[in-house]
Amino acid sequence: MKLLSWNIQWCRGMDGVVDPNRILRTIAELGEFDVICLQEVAANFPGLAGSQGEDQFAILCQNLPEYTGFYGIAADMPNENSKRSHFGNAIFSRLPVGQVWRHMLPWKSENNIPSMQRVLVEAVISTELGYIRVLTTHLEYYSKHQRKLQIDRLRSLHQEACAMSDRKPLTKEQGSPFEVLSRPAEAILCGDMNFPATADERTQLLAPFESGIPDFHDARTVLFPNEPHIPTVGVHPVDFVEQPECFDHLFVTSGLIDHLKTHRVDTVTKASDHQPVWIELN
Repeated sequence: MKLLSWNIQWCRGMDGVVDPNRILRTIAELGEFDVICLQEVAANFPGLAGSQGEDQFAILCQNLPEYTGFYGIAADMPNENSKRSHFGNAIFSRLPVGQVWRHMLPWKSENNIPSMQRVLVEAVISTELGYIRVLTTHLEYYSKHQRKLQIDRLRSLHQEACAMSDRKPLTKEQGSPFEVLSRPAEAILCGDMNFPATADERTQLLAPFESGIPDFHDARTVLFPNEPHIPTVGVHPVDFVEQPECFDHLFVTSGLIDHLKTHRVDTVTKASDHQPVWIELN
């Protein structure tokens, strides 16, 4: 199983041009992926720099015919064209997908600090390794306090999922919204976390859970314990980091550690202000 995670900055490259097709070409050049997780996917958002208000989720779906796409809308706002402007994260899978959730993360009001609603998209994917929950998100950039609250919620959602992982099917509810579908304990959490690998937010996220709940582990550290993280922002000049940092992380739960084969970052592409990162499990 190969999974790609990438903050595509509403398909805006380092040249300032918004080009969904360039994003698609870049992904195709990187290889074949079973699951693609994208952050900052915009639809009908002409106020974003370089955008013409294109429906990027629809464009991506149309050009990824082998995949099924699931959009998690974080910001849902009106615009001048009498349409709704949407901004969020998406999961595309060419493997069978079970139940899907869209969890709104905490958004605490803070005076004089810009922020926006954030969302976690969760999908149960059927793989050769069994059912795995794939989670993708984009945490707050401007406020460390909000990031920490959001990490608390991520961990709480993981605990809730693990508590539901051994539910017994109810035959009489098959085909109804009450049907019990798989929600496995093992998971992959990925996305733009907006904290570097040295931050205490990472320590917070990776803290051990109580007995019976699989912990999260940094895929990069598991495979390369004595090497630093490869930067995913600031590789090309940007104004939001002082030096190249790794903001885009891939975490796996304990039962997936032995299946990790590769962790890679494309440090060349300029199709976004973030670099694509991916893992392979077998």
